[in-house]
Amino acid sequence: MSEDWRNGGFGLYVHWPFCASKCPYCDFNSHVAVTIDQGRWLAAYVAEIARAAAETPGRVLGSLFFGGGTPSLMAPEVVAGVIDAARAAWPLANDIEITLEANPGSVERGRFQAYADAGVNRLSMGVQALDDADLRRLGRMHTVAEARAAFDVARGCFGRVSFDLIYARQDQSREAWRRELREALSMAVDHLSLYQLTVEDGTVFGARAAAGKLRGLPDDDLAADMYMETQDICADHGMPAYEVSNHAAPGSESRHNLVYWRQGDWIGIGPGAHGRVTLKGQRWATEAPRAPGAWLAAVDAGFGEAPRVVVPQDEQATEYLLMSLRLAEGMDLGRYARLAGRELDARAIDALRGMGFVETDGNRLRVTPAGRPVLNAILRALA
Repeated sequence: MSEDWRNGGFGLYVHWPFCASKCPYCDFNSHVAVTIDQGRWLAAYVAEIARAAAETPGRVLGSLFFGGGTPSLMAPEVVAGVIDAARAAWPLANDIEITLEANPGSVERGRFQAYADAGVNRLSMGVQALDDADLRRLGRMHTVAEARAAFDVARGCFGRVSFDLIYARQDQSREAWRRELREALSMAVDHLSLYQLTVEDGTVFGARAAAGKLRGLPDDDLAADMYMETQDICADHGMPAYEVSNHAAPGSESRHNLVYWRQGDWIGIGPGAHGRVTLKGQRWATEAPRAPGAWLAAVDAGFGEAPRVVVPQDEQATEYLLMSLRLAEGMDLGRYARLAGRELDARAIDALRGMGFVETDGNRLRVTPAGRPVLNAILRALA
């Protein structure tokens, strides 16, 4: 089992923790800063990549993902430096996917070609809504017109472009979401990430909800109807769901996110970044200090991580179950049995199959479209 990670591949995640402002729904590790010493950040990223590479020599890097925060606030020279450091650290796959998350503001838009010249070949853009009033409610700083302009620029710079939308928003009707989704599909190049609005503890929206001031959210039935219509409309447009919240034209799935869902290994670098890495037959969970200053200080001391935690094999099996069944391709039952030391409960599978929630094909188990809305219950039954 020491090489199980090869079933999912090997990737690098780089976290840029800064944003121009904090969105009220966001619970990511992001911070607003007046000044940023980008040269120091590049030096820290390069040092951490070199440290990680010394532990994982010879691995082929299949994906590199700049997440945040708002990575499109990074100087293009920083992005280029990180890519050069990764190229020096590991052999790169011939078709390596290098993704950068971006906001559609004018500052970020002006850097798109420079990012492409640096080696970024896929852009993931945080559009979030195609309605100006809702963009303001979500705390976004761009308008729909700016998002469209940014999309047009991105399409001219990158071969692959994705963007995110949030639905089941306050006072949003099913018809309004249908119109917006069809508009998005008319723009989409090859990938869409479509998320229902969730209210997280520790966010501005969370505090408003707790105080009874976040009104107009859809009830569970309406949210479920929106989800099912989303699946149907996207499939009709040739972009079926390959994961619960992600849709792509066949062959255009996010390779980096597939590393997570297929339980490969990835190096997580930057404040709060998580990773999974297999060393000498043992799988480790890694996490970096969340505060930007604390992370920089840790890197200066020679090790930009918190103490690592062993992931026991039974937990690896559970992680594989939880992540792989989010995918339309499902899970390999034999791989699960090798990790867990036992097979999944055949009676639980039969019961779920009888309800039309799962299907088996040879040695693969998949959640059906009817089962997707109750995925959490399915996972509980199997785990």
